[in-house]
Amino acid sequence: MVNLKVLFAQLVYLVLFFSVPLFLAAGTIAWPAGWTFLVLFFAFVFSLTYWLYRHNPGLLTERMTVSRSDQKSWDKIGMTFLYAAFLGWLILMPLDAVRFRWSHVPTWLQVAGALMLIGSFWLFYATFRENSYLSPMVRIQSDRGQTVVSTGPYHYVRHPMYAAALCFLLGGALLLGSWFGLLAALLLIIMIAIRAVFEERTLQQELQGYSDYKTHVKYRLIPYIW
Repeated sequence: MVNLKVLFAQLVYLVLFFSVPLFLAAGTIAWPAGWTFLVLFFAFVFSLTYWLYRHNPGLLTERMTVSRSDQKSWDKIGMTFLYAAFLGWLILMPLDAVRFRWSHVPTWLQVAGALMLIGSFWLFYATFRENSYLSPMVRIQSDRGQTVVSTGPYHYVRHPMYAAALCFLLGGALLLGSWFGLLAALLLIIMIAIRAVFEERTLQQELQGYSDYKTHVKYRLIPYIW
């Protein structure tokens, strides 16, 4: 059963977490790229939340859970750093693109960034559709009967959620017009890649069938590259 009060509170927090740093750092609300980013992002977030509520409330509840006792300790530490780095990314881009205007990204690249962002949303959705065990925490979900997922985007890469995050970060930085944001996105991607490696060690050691899955799907994030 989904706790609607908690869900509403978390959505409000998410809106504030994204919008306040962006526009405070920009020093103005007259920023079309910022509004475009937020409208696209939250149109997807609200749509996905509704879809999960209707079709997979168990996964929605799992995604709403902040912490669990069986979450790996290294993941708790790593997620703290990743959270802080992501917040820094949100602050850096408006400082760069609006307040100080260090960067100048051509309009056509901002449009390309918006398209990449939309593409990331499709990949996020496809990943959520296939994997009912898509916890925000690294843990083996024995309480939910976790099994290996190899269908949909998992047929091509072992971590399609992280692949979608890669597209989101790069597309978001381009849309918001920040070259420094693009560089910072690369740092975030490295952090995500490190988490993927540690997560796979856990899955290989504790989730039955994962070692065999790795022999069939050889790439983590990008087909034919890594």
